[in-house]
Order: sequence, then C-alpha cells, then structure tokens
Amino acid sequence: MILKVFSNLDDVLKCCFPAVITSLTTYPVDEGTAVAVFGFAGRVHDQHRCAFAWGRADNTCEPPRAHGRMREVDLGCGKALLIKEGGEFYAMGHKCPHYGAPLVKGVLSKGRVRCPWHGACFNIGTGDIEDFPGLDSLPRFQVKIEKEKVYIRASKQALQTQRRTKMMAKCISLSNYNLSSTNVLIIGAGAAGLVCAETLRQEGFSDRIVMCTMDRHLPYDRPKLSKSMDSHPEQIALRPKEFFRTYDIEVLTEMQAAAVDIKNKTAVFKDGFKMEYNKLLIATGNTPKALSCKGKEVENVFNIRTPEDANRVVKLATSKNVVIVGASFLGMEVAAYLTERAHSVSVVELEEVPFKKFFGERVGRAVMKMFESHRVKFYMQTEVSELREQEGKLKEVVLKSGKVLRADVCVVGIGAVPATGFLKQSGINIDSKGFIVVNKMMQTNIPGVFAAGDAVTFPLALRNNKKVNVPHWQMAHMHGRIAALNMLAHGTEISTVPYLWTAMFGKSIRYAGHGEGFDDVVIQGDLDELKFVAFYTKSDEVVAVASMNYDPIVSKVAEVLAAGRAIRKRDVETGDMSWLTGKGS
Repeated sequence: MILKVFSNLDDVLKCCFPAVITSLTTYPVDEGTAVAVFGFAGRVHDQHRCAFAWGRADNTCEPPRAHGRMREVDLGCGKALLIKEGGEFYAMGHKCPHYGAPLVKGVLSKGRVRCPWHGACFNIGTGDIEDFPGLDSLPRFQVKIEKEKVYIRASKQALQTQRRTKMMAKCISLSNYNLSSTNVLIIGAGAAGLVCAETLRQEGFSDRIVMCTMDRHLPYDRPKLSKSMDSHPEQIALRPKEFFRTYDIEVLTEMQAAAVDIKNKTAVFKDGFKMEYNKLLIATGNTPKALSCKGKEVENVFNIRTPEDANRVVKLATSKNVVIVGASFLGMEVAAYLTERAHSVSVVELEEVPFKKFFGERVGRAVMKMFESHRVKFYMQTEVSELREQEGKLKEVVLKSGKVLRADVCVVGIGAVPATGFLKQSGINIDSKGFIVVNKMMQTNIPGVFAAGDAVTFPLALRNNKKVNVPHWQMAHMHGRIAALNMLAHGTEISTVPYLWTAMFGKSIRYAGHGEGFDDVVIQGDLDELKFVAFYTKSDEVVAVASMNYDPIVSKVAEVLAAGRAIRKRDVETGDMSWLTGKGS
C-alpha cells in the first residue's frame, strides 16, 4: 500500500472542494492497495470554485456552474475520480469502461456521472453502470474523512483495469434440461441479447440461458465494422469465450430462426433444430437493404454485415476505386475510413446533402464539405441504374444521371429492414413496416415473449410515449436490460434518452434525443470550423441536440432531458445556457 498526502491544491483538487491542502508525505504500507490522504485547512474562494464547476472538457465552451465537483487524482499506481456532491465525497474509476473516455470531462448530476463521449452513466455511490453503451461498471474506492483529511483507499488492480464486472450467478439446473429446452431463449446475440443475458445473471437468475445467433462469432462491437474496418473478430469481441463458460451463458452460432410457435413455446431454426423455452427474447436486429438494379449479382459488391465483410472491403479497396451507395451513417463512416487507403472514393446519394433527414441541411452540408476536403467525390440526387462487370467482377457503376464511375469495389449503405420475416405467422404483433411492437417493459402481445433492439418499436417517454424505432447501439443495450428485469417480473419501464455518435476523420458528432419530424435547427458555434451545437426543435420544444468539438454539451443536454425538463426553443436561440442549470424553463 502507498500512502500519499498531497499539499498542492492545484496538483490535486484545484478548486473543486472547499478547503486548501496543507501537507505532502509518501511512505509504503503494503503491496495491494494505494491510499491517498488529502489534508485540508481553510476555505476556497467562490471565484476559484466556479472555475472548475463542470470539470470542463476543453476550451471549446464555457460550461455553467454545476451542483457538484469532480477531479482526477493520481494515487501513484493509477488514477481515481474524486467527487463531491451533496456534501459527500465519493471515489471511483476515472475512465469510462466503454472506450476509455475521461469521466472528469463528463457531467455530474443527481448521483451519477455521464460519459462525455457516448453517454454511459455510472452511479457515484456504487460505480454501477446505469445507462449505456458498455457492459462493465466502475470500481468504487473507499473514502473516509478524519480530522479535515479525505482518505481514498483503492485496489492497485482496480486502478489499473478501471473496470468492474458485476457479480453474476451461474446455472445450477442444467441437469433438468435436455439439449432442446431452456428456461430463457435469446434469438440474436448483439448488444440487446448479451445485456439481457448478463442482467439476468446479475440479478441472481440461476436457470439455463441459451443465445442463438446467425453470426459465426460470439457477440462483438458491431459499430466498429464501419469505424475500424480492419479489426479482427477477436479484437472487437464484447466478452471472451471464458466469460460465457464462467457464467453459463450458452451461445449457439450460425443458427438462423425460421419460425416461432407461441402455442408450444418453441423456436424452429432453418436447419430443423427446435428449442423449447419458458421466456423468449427476440433481438434479431435488421437486414441491410440490397440494390435492385441491373448487375446486382456482380462480385465485389458488399453490405457490411460481418467482420469478414469489413476486412474484405479494406483489402479490395487498397489503391483501388471505391463507390459507396448511400450517404448513411454506415456509408459515410466507410467512406471516411477508406479515403487514405483507396485510390478514389465516391459517394452516391438520393438526397441533396448527407444526413439531411437526421442532422438537417446545414449540418449535412458542413459534413459534406469536410469529406470533400479529404478527396471524397459526391454524386447527389441520383441513384445506381446498373453495375457493370468484367470477368465477373465489378468494373463500373452507372448512375441514372448518365454518369459512369470506375469501381473495383462497391459498398451499399441504403438502409435496413427489421429481420422479423420469420415471425409473420407467429401471432406476435408486427407493424406494417415489419417492426415488433412492444410496451415500456419490452413485452410483446404474447405473455413471456419480449423483444429488443433495432427490430422493435417502443414508447419513448421523451416524445410523450410515441411508438418509435431507435436503431442505435446504446438503445439496444438498454432494451436488453429492461427485458431481462421484466422477465424477472420487476415491472421496470424504459425511460432512457437516446444517445448516439458517428466518427469520421478523427472527429465525432454526438447526438442525444429523438429529432424525428424536427421543423427547425438552431445552431450555436461555427459550422465552417466544425465547432458547433445544433438544437433540433419541433414547434417550441427542443427534441434533440448534436455537437462537434463541443463536449460535454450533448451529455449535459441528455441529463436535462432525462430529468424530464422541457427545453424551449427560445432558451437556445439566445445563446444563454442558464437553462442547463435549471435556471431557465
């Protein structure tokens, strides 16, 4: 153990706590633990305290004063996040377990910290993850106050790993089942399916759990297929093989569901295998749309569905001509990733600018300009009429405008449809677009049958319980958790704020809320400099926010929305951010 007493306020807590540190001493205590001791005397002036009000992310924006304080502290063998809120001190891991974001640059609000990058939330008292993305929680460190000193006691291992997997049960009743029956069957092994299985074990569920997936692989980080295309399956695995063995979560790969018999509680698979269940989660995600033009069968035309697809595209695209059909999130991320590898990258899109329906025309045009500065060529307001081949392989992409593009590889990103065709005769309620309809507890119309992820519509509290489809990574995690809790009859309703991100050329756009049907966009900052906040409004209300180079504004707005507070259009038009602290409407 190492004991440290820090003497310099600037080095340790700067101005986030109401005292001045007075002494510094270091001496060894034992091997496995680090202890930091902060000695205090006197009070910090108000102007010092408010300089660190938000644990600001950078100099891109001046955040308003927060109700709590956060500070990274170095314990010698690793860092901890020291927090003061409501007169109490807390300490826990300082990095988000998802992608390692520094939580000190995030948002502290009402007993939890929200990640500045992707919106995951952690309870400051327990370190438990409360909103997603990511699977692990944070280690929590012991804090003790004695004689005007704050003591932090932390495991060296926890300081180094900066993550904690919750305690989980194991299966104690496998002998009660044959190979073709289980208590919980999960069809789909994406984020929703995996979080459902893990949540069941975390809640003490000790019966059999079986997950079935069309993939060849164990659950993996699907967003990286377009953001980090040369990643191998083992590099993006969400959990190692040993995890599934340890916690008795069985995963059957290359298993495609063909039908569900709700009367006999049986799932039928394409190879004829049948599995009986007591509770069922359907989390099959979506299926990419394919081109319907002449020559669609030609070789080297891809939907990015698996790690093998992504790896193959990177290999084929190197020093070659690439055509991306569809300026979707997937299409634009693939275009950005391939720019430095390919000889040329062209994007074909029906709309006037990329992301017009999602981010609005002005933001879309700024993004388009960024791509053009990286040599990406756009062909807008047109579509593909033909794919031409030479010796069976793609040679040219012909557009309806008459333009002919040289192409050695083509990636199609024109949207997706829910992978629910196998449910058509099941009796499970499917809407006109093929989405599974669920309630706030992720329950379908059939008792014991739940659904989650990209294939569902659910009531979104943020939009007055309007039934929506939110096909994003964070939401799939939360769906899986809510489904698991309600399989166990907890009666938990979903109330999360949608949060997503896209990454292109080393820059990220972060987004929170649900802006479908927005009628105006209020922009603060400079679009040309790619340093902005965009507020999406419907009538007089802000329904979503996006930003680039303005962290942690999206996470802050997400916390306001999560608290159920309305943000009015007039609040964001003036540039006055007092509403962020509850002083506005």
